[in-house]
Amino acid sequence: MLAAPHSPSIALARYIPSDSSPDTDPASSFWTGASSVVASNDALGQPVPGHATEIRAQWTPGSLYLLFSCSYIELHLKPDPVTTEETNKLWNWDVAEAFIGSDSKNIRRYKEFEVSPQGEWVDLDIDLDSPYPGAGWVWQSGIQAAARIDEAERVWFAFMRIPWAALDVRPSPGVELRINFYRAQGPQPQVVAWQPTHQPTFHVPQAFGTLQLL
Repeated sequence: MLAAPHSPSIALARYIPSDSSPDTDPASSFWTGASSVVASNDALGQPVPGHATEIRAQWTPGSLYLLFSCSYIELHLKPDPVTTEETNKLWNWDVAEAFIGSDSKNIRRYKEFEVSPQGEWVDLDIDLDSPYPGAGWVWQSGIQAAARIDEAERVWFAFMRIPWAALDVRPSPGVELRINFYRAQGPQPQVVAWQPTHQPTFHVPQAFGTLQLL
């Protein structure tokens, strides 16, 4: 039985029939009406003022789409950004992150996706039981990423288009994925987690929530 959609650990993704080019405008026709959740607490569940993050989700037959709207106080950006290929160790700078697992029997295996305010990105195949966990960054998901900074409103936006093939999922209404959303922000990183991990790491799969396809 599907969990009740009003649960605070459930995020909903609306079905749309057509794909989109990168779109970082939450008021666009593509994103208007998309379901969303808000992350505003740290890994322990305590409020993080000034860093509220809205995450919108929707899906097409080919891809999962995510849009992060990230309030900020101070940006911490990597010099000389490169957006034509992935940036390893991007997590040392400001990023929005999605951890997504499709294997309900082995929750320690999942995918990690990150986008920076400058549009840099990295994707990783995570296996917490692997003797070589650092090797996961060479995996290629085919993610399409984009970002935009609105300095006047002190908010930045991160767009992710993730092919279903990268997640080993055949999408249909009612399908559920294990998921968590995070941010690391600022030179003294403010950590924001949708579902608190209660540990000093994002890699706590037992703390993931659920993404439900509508």
